[in-house]
Amino acid sequence: MTGRGAIGESAESVATRRRAVKGAGSVLAARLGAVIEVVAQPAYTWMFGLPTYGLYMVLWSLVNLIENILDLGMTSGLQRVLPQAANARARAAAVRGAFILGVLPNLIAALLASLLAHRVAPLLNVAASDLPRLETAIRLFAWALPLWATIEIATSALRALHAFGPEIRLRLLWEQIARLIVAGGLWAAGVDTLGLLVAHLASLAITAALSLRLLGRFIDLREVMGVRLDRPAYADLFWSGISVLPANILARIFSDLPTIIANMLAPGAAGAAAAGLYAIARKVASIPQIVRQTMGYVLAPIASAAARGERETIQALYGFSVRISMLLATPTAAALVAGGAALLATFAHGSEAALPIMAILTAARAIEATLGPATAIQQVIGRRSLPMLNSAIALAASAATLLLTKDILAVTGIALSVAVGQISVAALSVAQLRAQEGLFAFQAPFTRSFLVALASCAAFALLALATTSLPRWIEGLVMLAAWPIILWISARLGLAPQDKAALGKSARKLRLGPA
Repeated sequence: MTGRGAIGESAESVATRRRAVKGAGSVLAARLGAVIEVVAQPAYTWMFGLPTYGLYMVLWSLVNLIENILDLGMTSGLQRVLPQAANARARAAAVRGAFILGVLPNLIAALLASLLAHRVAPLLNVAASDLPRLETAIRLFAWALPLWATIEIATSALRALHAFGPEIRLRLLWEQIARLIVAGGLWAAGVDTLGLLVAHLASLAITAALSLRLLGRFIDLREVMGVRLDRPAYADLFWSGISVLPANILARIFSDLPTIIANMLAPGAAGAAAAGLYAIARKVASIPQIVRQTMGYVLAPIASAAARGERETIQALYGFSVRISMLLATPTAAALVAGGAALLATFAHGSEAALPIMAILTAARAIEATLGPATAIQQVIGRRSLPMLNSAIALAASAATLLLTKDILAVTGIALSVAVGQISVAALSVAQLRAQEGLFAFQAPFTRSFLVALASCAAFALLALATTSLPRWIEGLVMLAAWPIILWISARLGLAPQDKAALGKSARKLRLGPA
């Protein structure tokens, strides 16, 4: 398989690739907050119980889903508009417009949800012990909507300005660690149902304030508050967001709606526990997604900025990101599935039932990683109608799968339908970038990287067979110890010389071999 950019790249292309690698390293460190979040989940289930954890995840899923609709795609719209802004005033105007269009609807929704909590409460299945405080929980947690919208838009603006590194402190320290500390303190103080919700709101409030402060280092917030955005600029920002909104909603539907549907499968505590099981599986399956998401975060603004220049730069970055994503994410997914039973044993009793759900969702993430960040690139340089089309096709495929499997497979059928939809979007984006933009995902030396990634997955499968008879905790420790070793071998053997050269000092420090 060959394509432009594999040989004889321009100096500009090589320099841009190295800049992307540097940014990806910073974003990857920031996205490791997702790993801390996964590590924290067992503690939440032990402290508050699986049904209460399930209620918390249903409410957070509702917030995520609603916020993603009501922010009108401003997080993605900024990725297209901000890198192309001509001056500081235009950048400030774009950020102001994004906050107005994205936060205000969420503020109104939070007020309505608080007022109508008594109507929402009967729709949720919860344990008997959580029922007396359910309406209070809804009224309280509704205010996560404007807080989350503020964080999402502010950090999106930072990424669009290529300020990848500063997000680390927010995502690691304040959003995740602060949440865990507050939750632990409230649990120790005897706060049960509301403990997780209050901890989550506290961490969001801190993160929102700090994200605005951080944004102020790159854009004058006084200018943001005072600048006027003319009607054509508002229209450009609005349509840039709306064009990718269906794709954004689809991504959240696949992530969050299944938790809500799982809650509806059974009454009372059983429905809450089902939601908790799905949420646990989804959290674990999100780990391989970190690499693909990282490359998408970095490549989207770079591709937008380079859209008017030669395609070689984007092509080189695209092929490189596919290989890196595959070599890191697929062995990680294999390790999670192979050690899944041991991993789920760290959660509260009964969480082992999430294993088949976790295996399906994790495998889907591995396939997405192999297909690369085509969706993120398409959103900023492709035709605006394509994300909508892809969303409709993937949603139809997912719904058909759910209708065929829900009565037989229950929550596992939900996971299968999500996997079908996620893979459909990624595959359609890959095909359309090839047809519409002439960008080829599987650029040489893809075959070499693909075979090494397969071999790494096979190694974890063999290791799982070899440790089947061992106690779960030993099996888990073996997988944990083998993961960095196999990952290093995967990168050393699977990366071509030009890929190692792009990694620069990182490749030398990790001793990945000659460039």
